[in-house]
Amino acid sequence: MYDVIVVGARCAGASTAMLFARAGYRVLMVDRAEFPRDTLSTLYIHQPGVALLRRWGVLDKVIATGCPPLDRAVYRIADIRIEGCSIPVDGHRAAYAPRRYLLDEILADAAVASGVEFRQGCTVTEVLSDDEGQAIGVRCRTSDGGTTEEHARLVVGADGMRSRFATMVDSRITTEHPAATCAYYTYWEGVTDRFELYEAPGRWVGTVPTNDNATLIAAYFPQSEFERVRKDAMGAYMEAVRGTAPELYAKIASQTPLERLHGTGDQRNYFREAAGLGWALVGDAGHHKDSITARGITDAFRQAQLLVDCIGTGLRDPEKLIDGLEEYAYQRDEILVDAYHSTLSVAALEVAEHRLSMLRTVAGDQELMDRYFATLAGVIGVEEFFTPDLHAREELTRP
Repeated sequence: MYDVIVVGARCAGASTAMLFARAGYRVLMVDRAEFPRDTLSTLYIHQPGVALLRRWGVLDKVIATGCPPLDRAVYRIADIRIEGCSIPVDGHRAAYAPRRYLLDEILADAAVASGVEFRQGCTVTEVLSDDEGQAIGVRCRTSDGGTTEEHARLVVGADGMRSRFATMVDSRITTEHPAATCAYYTYWEGVTDRFELYEAPGRWVGTVPTNDNATLIAAYFPQSEFERVRKDAMGAYMEAVRGTAPELYAKIASQTPLERLHGTGDQRNYFREAAGLGWALVGDAGHHKDSITARGITDAFRQAQLLVDCIGTGLRDPEKLIDGLEEYAYQRDEILVDAYHSTLSVAALEVAEHRLSMLRTVAGDQELMDRYFATLAGVIGVEEFFTPDLHAREELTRP
């Protein structure tokens, strides 16, 4: 019998499994995929996520892959240019954006090195429960076509936005909003060494430098345009870059992309119940929001650390386990709800005049610009950024 079974071995699941193993628990991690394997992702790890990688002792391995430190950011909208970097977290200021087939393997290897048993090509077909409805394990189909059952005190679902695990444990959606955007991206050689954001009415373009001198360039469109865009996705993508970020377009117009164009219109926004009797959800399985703010990886790390902290030493005590899961469910929502609503606001792709007024006040003041990027990264809250002083200065600049 295991203490914990984790279903899913990407950034949320591998982090969770690793941390439970380091806490002294016997952990099994399963994933239906064989690693390494790529996945749709904006790649970006905000400063709070980088701080956790450093705390866990794996940041050096991420850096060793050659992904560059992203310690300068630029945001362009209308006639406004904001340039700076988030304030530091635990003394570390840079963000990173490793390719997912590298990051996920690093985390899975760290989990195994911490004592986790990892079974690849293992698909969970059922969550086992006792007569009282408490999750007690999983039934799996193995890569050779066989079946196996494993039991644990806690079963954690980390199998992504389309989580089958969440369905199996009947985790209810508690908050949900319609998809607001669709997104397409591919990789280009060189282009920039900065994290860049460009916004125009109905459009959002971002650059994310990553491994091997490649830059991910993503373009976002309103969800209402998805059916039109998907008919000529590459044409729509290039036109979005040209119209929103002409200087960026000039750098790629004569290039051939390094990979095919990736895209999705499945930009779900929801919270599911985070925990129940003998089970918990981490990462996109329990909470997902539009990828436009690139919070997914960082939020997955935060949830993994939070779950292990809330359970603490109480996993083998049934009453303490219940209390820990309830605390995790409460804190997860408290920690993530503000970023959820701010992401919905960004994903609306609306350029409001009051926001332009605020940004004009921020532009040119390095402290304010750095605090603005700290807000985007989740280092400080929106209420910490919108201080009475900022509002007063904005009033003075209005005509």
